[in-house]
Amino acid sequence: MLSLHFSPREVRATESRLLRVYEAARLGLSHDALALKAGMMPEEFRKLCQLDPVVELAAMQGRADSESEMSQVVRDAALGGDAKMALEILKHKHDWVAKQQVQVDVTQQISIITALEQAEQRLTIDMEPDDARQRLSA
Repeated sequence: MLSLHFSPREVRATESRLLRVYEAARLGLSHDALALKAGMMPEEFRKLCQLDPVVELAAMQGRADSESEMSQVVRDAALGGDAKMALEILKHKHDWVAKQQVQVDVTQQISIITALEQAEQRLTIDMEPDDARQRLSA
């Protein structure tokens, strides 16, 4: 029978481990990828988060610092005249949506008397002069 040597890994929130968690989260990694980049197995990371809330805080701080840096880059580009970045800020941070359609609402009222006068004028223009005089005199 073959005997395998097993020694459980000690999971502790050391300063270097917290720094690796922070750096991995700052890169945008999360969950299993964050754990592996920080040098831990995913199960170890989950257990460490349960045992010591400072680990989750380090990950949250890394994500927050990264978001802050990228927000500043986008904002600086927008303030520098980059119209695309300005639109992205408006859309994603201020829920702005460009109009997709234009609605035109024109209400015009024509009186019956005015309409009859305009029709009469059209008839007199289309008729020969003699016919127009006869029509007007009748």
